[in-house]
Amino acid sequence: MSDSSSAASYIHMVQHMIEECMLFKMSKEECMEALSKHANILPIVTSTVWKELEKENKEFFEDYYTKRAEEKQRNVSSELDMLRKRMEKMVLDFNTK
Repeated sequence: MSDSSSAASYIHMVQHMIEECMLFKMSKEECMEALSKHANILPIVTSTVWKELEKENKEFFEDYYTKRAEEKQRNVSSELDMLRKRMEKMVLDFNTK
């Protein structure tokens, strides 16, 4: 196997792992950390491959980032709603004592 095909194979493997990270809705930074920790891939390699994927698939990544932001907002709203309900219960419990 030549060096160039070996490098291409490695890049393809990193790309596949990035795609797996994206199935778990990870950010670029989360993916870099996960691949560094679990696959011993240097963060700069993950970052470089990610950036190239962004260049090649602009619309996909715009949609991906939008959906991540919307999901994050839903999670924050849900957490705030849970906190509000807990506070209301605490106030109610306090007032009944």
